[in-house]
Amino acid sequence: MNPQSSGSLQAVVAEQSARPVGAALEPLIRRVHERFGSAVQAILFYGSCLRDGDPGEGLVDLYAVVDDYRRIYARYSWRLVNRWLPPNVFYLEAGDATAERTLRAKCAVVSTADFERGCTRAFESYLWGRFSQPCRLVFWRSEGVRERLEGALAGAVTRLWHEALPCLPVRFDAATGWQQALALSYGVELRPEGSGRAALLVRDGLEDYRQLARALTGVLPALDAEGADAFVNHARDSDRRRAERRWRWRRRQGRVLHVLRLMKSITTFEGGVDYAAWKLRRHTGHTITVTPRLRSYPLIFGWPVLWRLLRDRILR
Repeated sequence: MNPQSSGSLQAVVAEQSARPVGAALEPLIRRVHERFGSAVQAILFYGSCLRDGDPGEGLVDLYAVVDDYRRIYARYSWRLVNRWLPPNVFYLEAGDATAERTLRAKCAVVSTADFERGCTRAFESYLWGRFSQPCRLVFWRSEGVRERLEGALAGAVTRLWHEALPCLPVRFDAATGWQQALALSYGVELRPEGSGRAALLVRDGLEDYRQLARALTGVLPALDAEGADAFVNHARDSDRRRAERRWRWRRRQGRVLHVLRLMKSITTFEGGVDYAAWKLRRHTGHTITVTPRLRSYPLIFGWPVLWRLLRDRILR
């Protein structure tokens, strides 16, 4: 089934994604345009820097949605891997003259068609798991592009809940439903964050998640509202068993794809090994030694490190 979003859900998504983010992000938006040119159709801002409210406090998460990979890559191999396993990820910097600091971003590149497919039709949850969460559309080339992106974002919300709802309790509030749905998506990938990550995300944006949950009752036949923040799940036992099987397969697939994406990003992301070590230490307290050999040849010497992290269940 390819669930479709309703007009009311898309209206909620449109309102949330159109909220202003402040002028501090502008240098990075300009840098994305400089790097990828007129191929850029839209730019999305999401992640921890959006939630914290200051793009200068960490590594900003951006998505550059482009019309055609051929317009930004001279190398055929980069076009191929971006199409085969989107997105490609790049490191960008921009000076912020007002605050006299350097802004840093992790910019993922994906085509409009691949973004729509990943948010609504893909089996893996990589895109629809991320973009079911509120984000900001900080640039769009035209009104038609904006509407396509809003439709894809609404589709991501719908897809996550379509896949997760059979696994949720019969009765729940919005916070519980979203925490459990996002936890299923997070569990597909090898991540250093603890199991409470989904709860923190929902707590920090609870009213937005409540709005989305209420709008979903007009989309999913198995979801009803009993009040402003009380929901009933009509999924059948057979739906639950089918959904649990799909999530098991998704976990097996997703962890392999996560490793492949990690290794792919090392070739495009400047300082990627040091960033991965920093993120691991930030989220788990675990420190890995980044040797010159590991930094220079991560695709060769990174595998033993990855194996130890998996063996010791630091990555789960």
